[in-house]
Amino acid sequence: MAAGKDVEPKHVPQKSAAQKSASQRARQRQAQVRPAAQPPSSQTGRREPRARGKFVKESWAELKKVEWPGRGQVLQGTIVVLIACIIVGAFLYGADQAFKPFVRNVLLGQ
Repeated sequence: MAAGKDVEPKHVPQKSAAQKSASQRARQRQAQVRPAAQPPSSQTGRREPRARGKFVKESWAELKKVEWPGRGQVLQGTIVVLIACIIVGAFLYGADQAFKPFVRNVLLGQ
């Protein structure tokens, strides 16, 4: 190299947004969306009794808003569940009886 020559640095093209890898784009989006990390709170595990009372009071108020089913709806739902259980039980019994010879003869070899 001659002493008087200036050395030009190589031109390194910058990647456009379309050329960036998917992981780089994902990291950028996450950095934009995520809130700043907050230090852990110093909870001792003890809560004030008033907070528990407030929770119970609010829970009771929410339960009062619920539209509970009437006797007819409960009876109808019970009947539907019992019929479904009988149908499924009958199907499983039939499948058990149908596969019993196969299992006994082929799989167990008796």
